[in-house]
Amino acid sequence: MFSLDDLQPDLILDGSILNLTPELLKKYQLRGLILDVDETLVPMRSKEVSAELAQWVEQIRQVADLWLVSNNLSESRISSIARGLDLPFILGARKPSRRKLRQAAAAMNLEIEHVAMVGDRLFTDVLAGNRLGMFTILVEPMVDPNATVASHPIRDFEVWLTQSLGVSIHDKQHN
Repeated sequence: MFSLDDLQPDLILDGSILNLTPELLKKYQLRGLILDVDETLVPMRSKEVSAELAQWVEQIRQVADLWLVSNNLSESRISSIARGLDLPFILGARKPSRRKLRQAAAAMNLEIEHVAMVGDRLFTDVLAGNRLGMFTILVEPMVDPNATVASHPIRDFEVWLTQSLGVSIHDKQHN
């Protein structure tokens, strides 16, 4: 079971993952990042990484180890994204299960408190990271540049439900 505190991210970024800077990682003493893939790094149906994302990974790689951990089961899609970023990956993670996050952190050879789970979803990414004792970072979903309207109904519902339960996801550490 989990508590409502497990839905509270440690850091809420304004905007996408591209706003996560090396300075923020240093401030919070983070040396490893476990990254969700779908809508955290790329829009849901995308198989390719943007030039901006590839550049961000190269910048962050200088200060932190990176692993992709996705609930997605499509090996061809997730491996294509991982290859595009030259990053190791785990798929079928079944977050909020902690097992695959623990596996990625162990592969980085880092203490859990120096690893952050970064994702766009409260009930998978944030919950899994908090249950393991990681620093958790909530980001805005990546938007498909070809979409006329950005729609994230599951994430929007999670935010609404979490707030209805009394968790203020805007109070902790906004950046």
